[in-house]
Amino acid sequence: MSRPGTFSAPLLVFLLWRLGDVADACSCSPLHPQQAYCNADVVIRAKVVGQQVLVSGNDSYGNAIKKIQYDVKQIKMFKGPDQEITAIFTPHISAMCGVSLESNGKEYLITGKLKSDGTVDVIMCDFIKPWTSLTTAQKKGFETRYDMGCGCRIVRCPSVPCSVQDPAECLWTDWITESSVQGPQAQHFFCIKRNDNSCAWYRGSAAPKHDFMDIEDP
Repeated sequence: MSRPGTFSAPLLVFLLWRLGDVADACSCSPLHPQQAYCNADVVIRAKVVGQQVLVSGNDSYGNAIKKIQYDVKQIKMFKGPDQEITAIFTPHISAMCGVSLESNGKEYLITGKLKSDGTVDVIMCDFIKPWTSLTTAQKKGFETRYDMGCGCRIVRCPSVPCSVQDPAECLWTDWITESSVQGPQAQHFFCIKRNDNSCAWYRGSAAPKHDFMDIEDP
């Protein structure tokens, strides 16, 4: 019988295990879609057509290390290697940032990292959205326009006051103005360099003007 204020050994093990789960929970910093494009090695539009669980060994506790292989049908590659992507891989559980996708032919915009063996890894921190959920500006951004802004930096404003520190930065204020990282700047704007190498926001509803000077800020 345990003394008051103490835990039995099985209960203590369970509590430590749960604390470990909390410590290992996935946490990601919000990214503007343009940042996600520029940071990624691979950006594709694809259908998920199947999945299987793979075991790649054991961890230090003897537990099986699992990952999910999603078989995909690539529709279009926006960024990546000169090869068709037929599968993507993700951790088996969400606590390890594993991504859950529908294997029913649903189309996704997928960003991920290309490994040295040619496989593509994806996690929750990558930008992965159903293709139909993207705005027209976001679709055009992934097709051509985000690539034009990879020389710029998008700086998120988490609280006021905030400001850019460099002319090559665009201030992302959706969280302040909309209490969401899915506000107008994320949905309809992209950050592009002007002729003087400074960066500014441009509306995605129309192509940037060649001189990059006639700008309408969000």
